[in-house]
Amino acid sequence: MTIAERIEVIKEKMEKAALRSGRKPGEIQLMGVSKFHTEEKIEEAIKAGLLFFGESRVQEAVIKYQVLKGKYPEIYLHLIGSLQRNKVKHIMEVFDGVQSLDRDELIVALGNAAVDLNHNGKSLSVLLEMHTGEESKSGYPDEDALSRAAELVLSFPGLKLSGLMTMAPFTQDEKAIRQSFRKLVAAKGRLEQRFPQTDFSCLSMGMSNDFELAIEEGSTLVRIGTAIFCTPSGAQSDTTQVGDPQ
Repeated sequence: MTIAERIEVIKEKMEKAALRSGRKPGEIQLMGVSKFHTEEKIEEAIKAGLLFFGESRVQEAVIKYQVLKGKYPEIYLHLIGSLQRNKVKHIMEVFDGVQSLDRDELIVALGNAAVDLNHNGKSLSVLLEMHTGEESKSGYPDEDALSRAAELVLSFPGLKLSGLMTMAPFTQDEKAIRQSFRKLVAAKGRLEQRFPQTDFSCLSMGMSNDFELAIEEGSTLVRIGTAIFCTPSGAQSDTTQVGDPQ
């Protein structure tokens, strides 16, 4: 099966999951997780109509997407893996957003780095990552911590708070997966009450193994790698994307 065919299969499953939950399919975006994959494979996806991509390693992404963005300026790229402070300066080179903001020191570092963006009338889209599953995963622990982080993001003109993200536990237990997603949806609702002028519309949750459940629970963006590209031998799948080391 080609990459284009896999994308069509995923879109069909996304549409069915949306309709099952009484939602409009157009409310959910598809992100292609392209870590470990070549520029050639990413180009295949672009030619199949996919324009939104996620990478978890800054240096790998800069090398690939400096070329790809030159050829395809319409594509968007978000960081979805854990970010080290010494890599923050490279974020502005090719990334349009960061979905894995999980601690205040990174917000400050990104906010300071995004000053030039603000001067040019632009901003870096950011999502706050919430810990909703396994103990080993990163993310803010609760809604109070998310609220403080949101206030910090809003203090930097070069950052645009766009929503929340999480990673459900990697398990066959559907109940545990749904509970993880519901926790993020509940947090979104309460943050919208605390910050009525702020956009929390993006809920990034769901990967190759659980994206249909995520859509049923309210996801507006699913992060799919393995089901689109297939994973190279010896590489990690998109199920371990958040928290990958740089």
